[in-house]
Amino acid sequence: MGSFVHNIVVDGTGNITTPFRVLVIGGSYGGLSAALNLQDLCQSRAPRCGPGPVEGQQLDKPREIAVEITIVDERDGFYHLIGSPLALASESYAEKAWVKFEDIPALRSPNIRTVHGSVQYVDTESKIATVVANGGDPTTSQIQYDYLVASAGLRRVWPVVPQSLRRKQYLFEASEHIRASANARHGVAVVGGGAVGIEMAAELKLVQPQLTVTLVHSRSQLLSSEPLPAEAKDASLVLVREAGVDVLLSHRLDRTEEETSDNGSDKCLRLHFTNGHTMLADQVIMAISRPIPSSSFLPAQALDKDGYVRIRPDLAFPADVANGDDHFAIGDMVSWSGIKRCGGAMHMGYFAANNVYRRMVQRIGRGGEGDVKELKEIPPMIGLAVGKKAMSYWPQTGVAMGEDVMEAFFGNDLGFTICWNHLQLGESRVVA
Repeated sequence: MGSFVHNIVVDGTGNITTPFRVLVIGGSYGGLSAALNLQDLCQSRAPRCGPGPVEGQQLDKPREIAVEITIVDERDGFYHLIGSPLALASESYAEKAWVKFEDIPALRSPNIRTVHGSVQYVDTESKIATVVANGGDPTTSQIQYDYLVASAGLRRVWPVVPQSLRRKQYLFEASEHIRASANARHGVAVVGGGAVGIEMAAELKLVQPQLTVTLVHSRSQLLSSEPLPAEAKDASLVLVREAGVDVLLSHRLDRTEEETSDNGSDKCLRLHFTNGHTMLADQVIMAISRPIPSSSFLPAQALDKDGYVRIRPDLAFPADVANGDDHFAIGDMVSWSGIKRCGGAMHMGYFAANNVYRRMVQRIGRGGEGDVKELKEIPPMIGLAVGKKAMSYWPQTGVAMGEDVMEAFFGNDLGFTICWNHLQLGESRVVA
């Protein structure tokens, strides 16, 4: 298939009469950041996730450029992924954690549209994406674009994240899970002592303090797979125990068997561990998963051996990919240093928006396109919510933990309001 060229028409006053078309794949932290920061720049506004001006500093005002932004996502709304441990423990929080795209004020703009669908294939040479609609009528369509930002994240299994693609189904899925936990007379076992398992166990105990919650981990330290200092891992164990969660370290689950309880009135599960220990539980939550990059729609030459997108420091695809300069990838699906975090995804989204805008300005021959934003190596860092407290590790400041850390990193809703406000999702900036 030949290369697709979108002819940009500029009138006598230098204004573009044919908008650039930008396709954003993924409507979570990184994708929304890329779309909304790009809209800001194209409307001659300072990007919402960019640094604020230094007092007395004169900044070049962005040049206004016509743009049409299409966001494709498998879900019908923005799901606050880092709130999953609480969304699967509290029905009231579950209601809050998923907001349909149509209910997000920041997306109510004529030049932004959302498509509820799955991208099947991206032809970077022709700049055409094939999309299958999600819902009742699985129709296939093609979307032509000038620039693409891939931010499709990772595929994670249930119950690490809900598998539903519509808010209504998700609420039912979460409700069923919560009810099963509430009725667990023999307790709940959470298997996996990574960040997800720790937060799931702690949030469950916080919301339902009458439950016996046991966190089971096969290694001798929690967070064993993360490149963090021992002090951070030890701090996480202290907080988990303070939250009232029982912890079994060096216990590898071998199998579970259903059995009848001693009184013969109900059934439960017996967990068998490879060290010979056994225990009873009514519910076993597997918080172990090897997340897989959602990148199967991209050409193989853009990916590494594990399916992560190979990016250059400016977040563009490798130079050996057709039209690599016009394709960007951000967030959890990219091959880059550092622990996967929503803050990093939003930061990458801002960088990608800046660099797409810069390409646009160069394309139409205007000056003042600004500097290229390039990622530097990202050192390991983490914020971990554990019940009413949190632990953080930053290379510059070391380990901190306590209620003040919880307030700074997560507020009172596992970071939902912090992320919502950072992306300014509650503000509508309608194009005139």
